[in-house]
Amino acid sequence: MWLLALFIAVPLIEIALFIQIGGWLTLWPTLAIVVLTALIGTALVRQQGRQTLMDLRGALAELRDPSAPLAHGALLLLAGALLLTPGFLTDAVGLLLLVPPFRVALMRQAARHVQVTRFEMGGTRRYPARPSDIIEGDYEEAQGEESGPSPKRPTHRPSGWTRH
Repeated sequence: MWLLALFIAVPLIEIALFIQIGGWLTLWPTLAIVVLTALIGTALVRQQGRQTLMDLRGALAELRDPSAPLAHGALLLLAGALLLTPGFLTDAVGLLLLVPPFRVALMRQAARHVQVTRFEMGGTRRYPARPSDIIEGDYEEAQGEESGPSPKRPTHRPSGWTRH
């Protein structure tokens, strides 16, 4: 229900802000601000996204918990989407998400509602084989014509596009 309220409230707030700020600044400066925040925001998201990607690669290379760089990346993705959405409220929230201390505070707040029970990197731990995992058997190599099916030969003339 709160998501529906958000989808109704945000556009109404954006329209009201456009009317208020457009009446105060006039049309062209208002549109210039919206376009300028989108351009500056996109450049900042790209720069911080590269840094976050390097942090993620470092965490994975050192077998550290990658959840912090992943969360930063998700919030940067959200910031980029908000900055590209025309409007003053979405731009303000998008710019706030570009501030690293704000993202850290937001992640701490979200971490209060999330409980991680176990973190393990796949493929890094080797377990000894149990006796029930071992299958013993004997084999013999087949020789002669019985070793496999005869090679396939084409039953039609080549088309000229391929060589057989």
